[in-house]
Amino acid sequence: MRLSHIKIAGFKSFVDPTHIALPGQVVGIVGPNGCGKSNIIDALRWVLGESRASALRGESMQDVIFNGSGKRKPVSRASVELIFDNSLGKAAGQWSSYAEISIKRVLLRDGDSSYHINNQHVRRKDITDIFLGTGLGARAYAIIEQGMISRIIEAKPEELRIFLEEAAGVSKYRDRRRETELRIADTHDNLLRVDDILQELTKQLTHLTEQAAVATHYRELESKRDTTQQLLWLVNKQEAETRRGRFAQGMEKTKNELEAETARLREMESQLEYTRSEHYAQADALHAKQGELYAANAEIARLEQQIAHLNDQRARLTQQTANSKLQVEQQRIQLQGVESLLAHWQQQQQEADIRVESWESRANAEAHHLPQAEEAARAERERHNTMQHEQLISQQQLQLADTQREHIQRNVQQLEARRSRLLLERDNLPQVDSEALTETQSLFVEMEMERNAQQQQLTQLQAQLPEADTARRNQRTAMQELERQLSQAEARLSALQQLQKQVDNDKNLKPWLTKHQLDQQPRLWQSISIEAGWEDALEAVLRERLNALALPHLDNAAHWSDAPPARLAIFATDGASNFETQQDIGLTPLGQFVSYHDPKTAPVVTDWLSGVYVTKTLALGLNLRERLPAGAWLVTPQGHLIGAHSVLFHAPDNQVHGVLARQREIERLQEAAQQQATSLDQGKHQAALAEETYHAIESRIALLRAADSELQQRQHGMQVQILKLTQANERSHERAAQIACELQELAEQSAEEQYQHQEIAERMDILRESIAAQQVEVEQVRLQVVTQESMLRQQRERSQKTQHELQEARFYAKTCTEKIADLKHNIKQIGLTLAQLEQTLIQNHAELDRIEDGTSKQQLQEALQQRQTREQALAEARNILEQTTNNLNKLEQERLSCEQKLHPLREKLSELSLKEQEARLQYEQWAEQLQDVDETTLLSLLESGNIKLNALQNELNRLNSDITGLGSVNLAALEELHTAQERKTYLDAQAKDLTEAMDTLKGAIRRIDKESRDLLMATYNEVNRHLAEMFPVLFGGGEARLVLTGDEILDSGVQVMAQPPGKKNASIHLLSGGEKALTAIALVFSMFQLNPAPFCLLDEVDAPLDDTNTERLCKLIQKMAQHTQFIFISHNKITMELAQQLVGVTMQERGVSHVVAVDIEEALRLRDDSTIAT
Repeated sequence: MRLSHIKIAGFKSFVDPTHIALPGQVVGIVGPNGCGKSNIIDALRWVLGESRASALRGESMQDVIFNGSGKRKPVSRASVELIFDNSLGKAAGQWSSYAEISIKRVLLRDGDSSYHINNQHVRRKDITDIFLGTGLGARAYAIIEQGMISRIIEAKPEELRIFLEEAAGVSKYRDRRRETELRIADTHDNLLRVDDILQELTKQLTHLTEQAAVATHYRELESKRDTTQQLLWLVNKQEAETRRGRFAQGMEKTKNELEAETARLREMESQLEYTRSEHYAQADALHAKQGELYAANAEIARLEQQIAHLNDQRARLTQQTANSKLQVEQQRIQLQGVESLLAHWQQQQQEADIRVESWESRANAEAHHLPQAEEAARAERERHNTMQHEQLISQQQLQLADTQREHIQRNVQQLEARRSRLLLERDNLPQVDSEALTETQSLFVEMEMERNAQQQQLTQLQAQLPEADTARRNQRTAMQELERQLSQAEARLSALQQLQKQVDNDKNLKPWLTKHQLDQQPRLWQSISIEAGWEDALEAVLRERLNALALPHLDNAAHWSDAPPARLAIFATDGASNFETQQDIGLTPLGQFVSYHDPKTAPVVTDWLSGVYVTKTLALGLNLRERLPAGAWLVTPQGHLIGAHSVLFHAPDNQVHGVLARQREIERLQEAAQQQATSLDQGKHQAALAEETYHAIESRIALLRAADSELQQRQHGMQVQILKLTQANERSHERAAQIACELQELAEQSAEEQYQHQEIAERMDILRESIAAQQVEVEQVRLQVVTQESMLRQQRERSQKTQHELQEARFYAKTCTEKIADLKHNIKQIGLTLAQLEQTLIQNHAELDRIEDGTSKQQLQEALQQRQTREQALAEARNILEQTTNNLNKLEQERLSCEQKLHPLREKLSELSLKEQEARLQYEQWAEQLQDVDETTLLSLLESGNIKLNALQNELNRLNSDITGLGSVNLAALEELHTAQERKTYLDAQAKDLTEAMDTLKGAIRRIDKESRDLLMATYNEVNRHLAEMFPVLFGGGEARLVLTGDEILDSGVQVMAQPPGKKNASIHLLSGGEKALTAIALVFSMFQLNPAPFCLLDEVDAPLDDTNTERLCKLIQKMAQHTQFIFISHNKITMELAQQLVGVTMQERGVSHVVAVDIEEALRLRDDSTIAT
């Protein structure tokens, strides 16, 4: 994999997008100092994952973004892209199939950083994984920048081993080991959590088992209650059905009675309806007769009104005729008056026209003289204004000169006052005390020395503080570990003691023991112990006797009135054993393994273990049973009993199983807890001492810092005082010089002001004389203006008077014309009115002749006779209607009586309907309750048991009381118990899986350590061999080798031992600067021989070398360039000649770098072609 292109944009001084092509194996980057050459190396290191700003020569990561220059603004992002040629497929991981690999990093100014491989967003870890074990990366040896050589040489042995690990490719194993350790830690934490959950789950299972039993009993009671409730519902349903039938029969009887009364009511309503229809017909006939009478009356009234109207119309026409004749006479008289007025106004119009012509000629004459007078007056006014303006200018000049004179006088006064102030200030300038300044400076030097001493003490204490903090943390960690161990021991001890207490807590036996005051008596197992491994054997022999109660005398049992409710063994502590010593038959008695805490228990245990011997195995016991005397037994460590003719196999089936082993464990834990408590007290004491030491150092540091701060403030105050004294002295001398200069300037300005004051006084005298002459001329011209304006006013008055008379004449002539037109219009209107009045007289005479007729009176007599006939017919119809109305009222009373009999029947029927509906609803309610119930079974229960309603209700109340007495019941306890058991099974499997996973991970770490050790040792030998070959090439002789500082290569450091030609063996730290550089280069190139990196970056590594050593280095680089691409920065001409391609970096624009690429071989070929051509 070879680097083919570098693309930079916005990175440090490369603000413009820059493309650097690298086609050759040896590429040189050249340019003057400060042009940005090393920024290319920083860009390569940055894109490969460097995250330390200091390694990129900055304070923060944002410093790599171009921050602007004199002519350019800052940019918001920086990006670097490396393009690798992977045509041979040597890239690691999933990218090996790509022929070209692009690695890019982008950083925004807001801090957002992103990595890309072939334009795919990836993590930083993905970038570093590609170059793991290749010598490339943020801290790899393949990037040798300025100062890298000295860091390699001066590195500690542990730091130098890191380069060796990178060359061996162990870094990827180291990362995997670290990940595996983290997984082991996570697995261990998960295992602890699973154990805690299992402990809590075991407690929960016990509690749930009790709750499940209560829930089962609750469900049994609930089932009985449901059955009783259903029987109660069935009885209620049957009773509701009975009531509903009874109410239905009553409803049927009431309905029959109601229907009979209703039929009688319908018959009466039919008769009533027929009579009512006759009544309506007779009423209609009566209304018709009344209508005819009303029509006759209306006709008579109409005829009478018509006759009265004709009389009124006749009188009105007579009056109108008389009025019309009078109006005709008046209109004729008015016409004569209007004609006479018309002749008068025609004469007045002729006279008015003559006056208008006369005043028009006079007005034209006056209008001709007015412009001449106005022009003469205007000329005189302009002349007067001009002379006034000239006079005003002279006055303004005089006023300005006077103002200037006053201003000069004020300036002279101000200059004199300023001169007085300067003289006073010069006399009062402060005199600085030079001795006080010297004394203050000496005190400042003493304070500086005192502060330096405090700074040294503070530095020493600050160096001691981390050690004290580490010691404090170690003591605290050790104390926490002791507390954890003590807590675990106490928890296990508490759990074992709880189990031991449960041995004595038989719930059936406990009340009986309390009754007989035996609950506090000691048990047998509390007073004995047995050797480890024989606990089950002793339990199998003694069984429930192991939990026997110790009594002073067995005679007490004779006074017990009742027997124990469970198995119980007792023994006496008041006597010795009556059995003789067992016969020696070559077998070991079980009693030899028993020890006694209370000697009083020895007789009874000896009696119970008499004839019991031990055997290690069942097979051996079967062979030894022939030795057993009658009634004797052999017992194995597992508790199996072997008799002469039988074998009893033991199984832990009683509550005392394990009680002896637990007791031994309790005693061991109590002793261990006591020791751990002692160790914890000691650890707390040591932690307290470490804490006191740490806080003492902290207090001393705080005191020193406070003293340093106080001293610094005093020193700062003294420094300010020195500065003030120095500045005051300087200001005093500077001010004296300034005052002298200002006094000289004031004298010059005062002389200049006196000269200007004299000139202004002379100019003011001349202006006063000119203003007096102008005043006389202005007054003469003003009188002439007044005369001309008087003549203009007279001319205007004459012209205005003439115009007024002309307007009056024209107005009067117009008035005459309008009067004449109005009079002619009036004459026309009067003629029209006379014609209309004459026509009206003719129409009135014709209407009077038409009214004189006697037809209306004859029609009136006929209408009066017809009205009398119709009044008689109306009286007959009214008598018939009154008879029909009486019959209708009688029938209505009979109908109301019948309806009153129907109301009680309806109410009774409604009441029975409601009761039947209530019974039916109750029946449906109970039927709905019994919808999902097998009623056949319930009926059989009712018939067989002769169950009553009250008995069912009482039984239901009792069951509800029993259910309530159970209290709060966890009905989900059975499901929760099942779920908890499944969860416990799952957690047990999970704990097993975690244990297996931890074993697997630990095995993986062992394999990684073995592979890393083998690979690192092989690499160490190979690098040592290559170093032995490379060192003489660079030095022209001598030898060098790597030396391990420890036995374990994974933890030991690496040192470089070098012996240049003619020198003894010495450490690399004793060599000169050039020798160190060559040795470091030899070491790095030795690693390259083992694991060639895709490319190597050299930043001025030839700077400390002379020409001879530089030539050797160039030859070595040229040889190694066959396998590794070299990119170097150099100012050495010898090194530049080695490059196949030169990249020039310039900075023509200040702060902005640009590149210029030169292909050396292409340049030589062009030169040769040019030579041949010439």
